[in-house]
Amino acid sequence: MASKHHTNRVDRNADAGKSSPSARYAAFRKRQQRQASIAARFAGTLPFELDDFQTRANEALEAGRNVLVAAPTGAGKTVVADFAVFLAQEHNVKAFYTTPIKALSNQKYHDLVDVYGADRVGLLTGDTSINSEADIVVMTTEVLRNMLYERSTTLDALRYVILDEVHYLADRFRGPVWEEVIIHLPERVRIVALSATVSNVEDFSQWISSVRGDTELVVSEKRPVPLEQHVIVQKDDRTEPEIIDLYRRGGDGGQTPKLNPELANRLDQFDRIAARRQGEERSRKRGRRAEARGGRGRNGAPARKPERHVPRRWAVVDELNYLDMLPGIYFIFSRNGCDQAVEQCINAGLELTTDEEMHRIRRIVDEMVEGQLSQADLKALGFSRFRFALEEGFASHHAGMIALFRQIVERLFEEGLVKMVFATETLALGINMPARCVVVEKLEKFNGTGHVALTPGEFTQLTGRAGRRGIDTIGHAIVVDHHGFVPATAAALSSKRVYPLHSSFKATFNMAVNLLNSSDYETSRVTLDHSFAQWEANASAWQLESHMGTLRQAIDGYEKAFACDHGDFRELMELRMRLSDLEKNERNRLKHTVFRSDEERSAAFRNLDRRIGELRKADQHHPCRECPDLQQHLKWGHRWMREMRELKRVRERYDSRTGSVARQFDRICDILTGLGYLEEVDAGSTHGRDLRLTESGQLLRHLYSELDVVLAQAILTGALDLLPPAGLAAVLSSLVYEARRGGGGEPRYYPGSVHGPIAVAAGELKALRDQIDMSCEDHGLDPLPDVDAGILDVMYEWADGRDLADVLHGTELTGGDFVRNAKRLVDILHQIASAEPYIGAGHADLAHRARLAADMVNRGVVAYSGVD
Repeated sequence: MASKHHTNRVDRNADAGKSSPSARYAAFRKRQQRQASIAARFAGTLPFELDDFQTRANEALEAGRNVLVAAPTGAGKTVVADFAVFLAQEHNVKAFYTTPIKALSNQKYHDLVDVYGADRVGLLTGDTSINSEADIVVMTTEVLRNMLYERSTTLDALRYVILDEVHYLADRFRGPVWEEVIIHLPERVRIVALSATVSNVEDFSQWISSVRGDTELVVSEKRPVPLEQHVIVQKDDRTEPEIIDLYRRGGDGGQTPKLNPELANRLDQFDRIAARRQGEERSRKRGRRAEARGGRGRNGAPARKPERHVPRRWAVVDELNYLDMLPGIYFIFSRNGCDQAVEQCINAGLELTTDEEMHRIRRIVDEMVEGQLSQADLKALGFSRFRFALEEGFASHHAGMIALFRQIVERLFEEGLVKMVFATETLALGINMPARCVVVEKLEKFNGTGHVALTPGEFTQLTGRAGRRGIDTIGHAIVVDHHGFVPATAAALSSKRVYPLHSSFKATFNMAVNLLNSSDYETSRVTLDHSFAQWEANASAWQLESHMGTLRQAIDGYEKAFACDHGDFRELMELRMRLSDLEKNERNRLKHTVFRSDEERSAAFRNLDRRIGELRKADQHHPCRECPDLQQHLKWGHRWMREMRELKRVRERYDSRTGSVARQFDRICDILTGLGYLEEVDAGSTHGRDLRLTESGQLLRHLYSELDVVLAQAILTGALDLLPPAGLAAVLSSLVYEARRGGGGEPRYYPGSVHGPIAVAAGELKALRDQIDMSCEDHGLDPLPDVDAGILDVMYEWADGRDLADVLHGTELTGGDFVRNAKRLVDILHQIASAEPYIGAGHADLAHRARLAADMVNRGVVAYSGVD
């Protein structure tokens, strides 16, 4: 046997010797060509030539690297994602396509089914599960995060994950999920991250490389369809609107575009007209009294600033239609505003469709609605008026609409039948609805608490839909002149590299127990140190670290300069620093402290005076006082004190950044340990702290919501034990509902009575939230979201079998708001049902009641699978 092995080895060496360098290079090139053939075959399946950035990204992916693609909306980033799916099929492995919202998941699912067939594509969106074990599965990012924590066997064959709209990780509420996925995916998995063009994309790419290994950054700032920026103005209702270029044409080739002077001149002209009209109106109304006030209004108040005429929405649409600039998307940052705009256009008599298009629209709409909703539900949702507007060529698109209506609008717009869609900014996220023009009504929006200016990123996301690839030679972004509009503001928003991407990642209660379920305490902390949030903090900390080094060198120099033969001069300076802090900072703090009594206040100041007196005495009797060079030493000592204070300040800033995410994790673990979800483990003197999950911790691990620990406490304390299924649904709606623009808090009535089981359970839920929130405050954590019972009665009536029209009557809820909250409620109920093994014998039937409640809520319009 030994000689046989020896012979084989000799033969192989001999063959190697016969191979010339040119032959080896040829073999290497042949292997390269074989490897490149998959990308080439994929490119051959497409009806268009790939752009350079797409080719580069595909080659990097095939070479085994992760890929981050940053490009404008409509540039074709998804081609790279499609190649990842193609590559997975070639290698007979799985690919997951994740999106931030369910509507995008639904859309991508249908796109992939068209290519690969329904048997090879699955869909998982929390409330929808289709072919979940398929080789290609489209899902929301939360679903993938949950699969990672559950160690699903579905992940065994996974090799590629597409993270669409990855810049969404900056989202305050849902963004952290992206980082969890990037951190926790198995090492063998390659990611394809698709992002908008952000200003710090290089930093983001470096972070992905630090977590996932070799990552190719591919950036394209070239729009496939050039974008022209305009402003639409109007002198008054008697004249036609005018579209004026924002930038001056020609010039230096567009490298540094200049504002169009014609636009500034026209706005100045309209300002003068507005001022003259205001003066004439004031003169007519007030006569000589206005002149006597010196141009001031009533009670001496300044006269209202003259405002230019704002173009009417219907007039804007009419002008765009006349100039053949439709189809268009008109962004209005108000749901009511979108609906009112449709009515205004119809009332103005505008018609954007031909008779043939009108009949096609009616046929498509009726086909999409047939069998989906009852006639009663359609009536409650105002379907007839909705369809009539579509037939005229107009539609709204916002979160207040049910998903079926939004999908109808999207399909009709994509087919070129609906010509103008009035939309809120939610349409800007990923859904495939490019237009010839995009209109932005204002450069500010209401964010829930006040009006704020649009960011460059938001403006670019909105206007990115202008220009249909393969159809339009240019796209048009149009800002409507409005009160306070300044052309320079629009120019500042339309730059290329638009906004920085910053992490919103932070540890949560559910994240903590899931980390500790699979890792020890220290490993969990190290995992959190890999987050983009910590990477960003560390990236800025090096400057502070360098500054601390410089300060230490200066301090060492001063200490050498004031070295004293009579004693420890540093000790004297430290004593003086403590004395100064007591005399200034501590005395000032006591002045602003609220004491329970005058005696307590007097005692505090007496104690302070005593400590100050002791330090003064120690200062007066310090041996360095006898040094003949005392004044020279004090000169260096005062500089030493200044640098020491600066070093303390910089160190505090440095400490607050380094390890900040892990420290937040520590605080969460302290709270969870106090509540009984975690328990200390004796890890030995050399291993430090360690924690493990209790049975309660296993329950919390299966509950995913912003108020996860509140729900867990409600289960464990028995707050939900006396509720029938409909009552359970009603009370738990408090965990998912968030009133728009304030309001909420209390339902119109409590089913049963104000002292019945539902009211009592709702009160206990709020009390539990307040208790945990106080603990969060004590530990320096952000406050928990409020428990809001504003739709408790609505959800009870729906679970009890009432019609949609009945439950919405007398409320301000739209159909879309109701369905979205109902879907979130169903998800919570399913989580409780799935956590049955960890609920405990004392609450044995809770999971059963949760299943019944989920079925009672998930009916009719709520059960429609297309809801996002």
